[in-house]
Amino acid sequence: MYSKTSQNSYNPNTTMSQLNNTKFFITPKHPCSYLNRNDATTLFADPNRTVSQSMYSTLSNLGFRRSGRYIYRPNCRHCSECTPTRILVHQLNTQKRRYRRILLKNKDIKTTKVQEADKGEHYKLYEKYIYHKHKEGDMFPPSPEQYQNFLLSTGDYTHFFELRISEQLVAVIVTDLLHNGLSAVYTFYEPELPKRSLGIYAILWQIQQAKILGLTYLYLGYWVKSCQKMSYKSQFRPVEMFIDNHWKTYQ
Repeated sequence: MYSKTSQNSYNPNTTMSQLNNTKFFITPKHPCSYLNRNDATTLFADPNRTVSQSMYSTLSNLGFRRSGRYIYRPNCRHCSECTPTRILVHQLNTQKRRYRRILLKNKDIKTTKVQEADKGEHYKLYEKYIYHKHKEGDMFPPSPEQYQNFLLSTGDYTHFFELRISEQLVAVIVTDLLHNGLSAVYTFYEPELPKRSLGIYAILWQIQQAKILGLTYLYLGYWVKSCQKMSYKSQFRPVEMFIDNHWKTYQ
């Protein structure tokens, strides 16, 4: 479902040159999206510069994350709770009982690659998902403009997949293709099907795709230990976490 050609053009020397010529900015202090504090700051690459797939891959390897056209990393002076996390896809045992059960429950799902997560049917599912799952977060209330900026402002490395049961749209996966892995940008799904564990299923599906492509990682973004909604990220083992500017493996 992915094109393999784009991930083979990675040139470390060219990428480091691009990185050295890119401006980075630090935001003023702002409320944290995950913790009850108001002194968060964020480091982000110049949003007016086109970021190539190779440069994006290098930044991801340094703990950065993409949200719309912004590629950023938490840069808080007094807190280091946001921990970049990635799954070692070839070492994860997807035959564990829990994973097998989730895959079996969802074997009737049909996954199709689409051009983008449009503002019609896809947005309606996104809106419903945010209202059910994230009413207390900074993504609430959802709006078409927020949706556009968050999910539809993309690069040529971004891929969209819709998941259907018969004709019903039950999930949309947005994922970026990097030179050494996939980056799970966002998944939104039908909240009224909790027994299917669609969020975990979406991760397992992306792990399978990464294996098919011969990639090493599935990047999951940031894990915050004290944030209950992020606890699932640490449950995929072995997992790597970016701590003190180094990736460390946890079995």
